[in-house]
Amino acid sequence: MSKAGVGDVAAVVEVARKDLLLELRSKEVVVATLFFSGMVLVILAFALGPDETALRNAAAGTLWTALAFAGVTSASQSYQSELDEGALEQLLLYPLPRATLFLGKLVANWLFMLVLSALLLPLSAAVFGASIAQHLPWLLLTVALGTFGFSLIATFYAALTANLRARESLLPVLIFPIIVPVILASVRASSEVMLLGNPAESRGWVQLLAGFDLVYLVVCTTIFPFVVEE
Repeated sequence: MSKAGVGDVAAVVEVARKDLLLELRSKEVVVATLFFSGMVLVILAFALGPDETALRNAAAGTLWTALAFAGVTSASQSYQSELDEGALEQLLLYPLPRATLFLGKLVANWLFMLVLSALLLPLSAAVFGASIAQHLPWLLLTVALGTFGFSLIATFYAALTANLRARESLLPVLIFPIIVPVILASVRASSEVMLLGNPAESRGWVQLLAGFDLVYLVVCTTIFPFVVEE
């Protein structure tokens, strides 16, 4: 790898590290997201009642509902620190590809969602009576691909709306129509494993997720430099 390539990777890692440290130090987004996600699981389980079959059937959908709303909350804060301190313009002046800023924030948001998933998966299994242990590696692959796709779109649109006054309300409106294929594929793939214990049936959905992730990654990384020019 060339020196430029090594520098780009280092910049991506540094941006991701900075964002993760800021979230851990402030704890505002972390606490709010964890609390909100847990409440979504508990409220939906309470609404479904004591029917064990209904609970198991709703396990995957409820898990991804909690992850989706938590992901929006996290992404909405992606560029907040730079905007508050007027540092976004300074970051863009560094002699590095502007896509490194997007990729760094993408990695930070994705890691955050992965940690959240690791906490919500056992909670979801306990509340809804779903099975996650039998085919855990396949389920983890589904979660990794699904959260990556969601983080891609959320991070991109967070940049697009960063300078708008109503960004908190606009962000979900812009994200969810685009992210529907990823959410639906994630729910179906997770449901096949959690409900039926049959990862073979979810292979097509996992491949679809991987395809969406690849297309979204190329498109968002290519367009991002033009977005921050605005």
